[in-house]
Amino acid sequence: MLTYEPGDTLAHRLDPRTKLAVQVAFAAAGFAHTTPAGLVALGVVAAGCLRAADASPVSALRDLRYAIPLLALGPVVEAARLGAPWFDLEAAVEPALASVRVLLVFFVAAAYVRTTPVRESRAAIQLLVPGRFGVALGVGVALVFRFLPLVRRDLRRVREAQAARLGSERRLDERLSLVAAAGLRRSFARADALALALRARCFAWNPTLPEIRFGRRDAPGLVLAAALLVSLAL
Repeated sequence: MLTYEPGDTLAHRLDPRTKLAVQVAFAAAGFAHTTPAGLVALGVVAAGCLRAADASPVSALRDLRYAIPLLALGPVVEAARLGAPWFDLEAAVEPALASVRVLLVFFVAAAYVRTTPVRESRAAIQLLVPGRFGVALGVGVALVFRFLPLVRRDLRRVREAQAARLGSERRLDERLSLVAAAGLRRSFARADALALALRARCFAWNPTLPEIRFGRRDAPGLVLAAALLVSLAL
């Protein structure tokens, strides 16, 4: 699961606003440049982002393994035909390029999540979006980053408990319903505990957040984001 990992890489040392700018610009460029040549160029940028985060494409693919089947299914469904010819390769080209585009955006996002603490992400969002809306958005992002690994861990424990009780002998629909029901119960219990913890800690709209500031090392990242945005007009 994608989570923050402490380190001292180039991406770790960048201001979170710089990394957010690169992400937004990369996503915009990805949906503007749809040709194979454009995707190759974006692939080089995505590889550079992973390199700056000291992450390999293999580890990123491992973290995104649940999304890959969905990305691979799109071209297959688009190219499938009910009659002869049963499979149209030309119809699969466009959705395949779209899947590659989304995968590259995932790679850049993985580099961001791996190198950015949750508190810094929240601070960046609250600085970029003023007012209470920015605070609420920052809190929402922070809770999502912290909640998803816990939900995934709960689901894995439920599956392990079912397997220990010979749950694998049940029908597939029964196993899915049991895991989903138990996962929902644990998620709601965690949400109740979170609400109680926020009240106990006097949740406020003006929390003390870590100080973040731009530095010289952010210049290449900002230049990259600007170049990606300029490429939209070209």
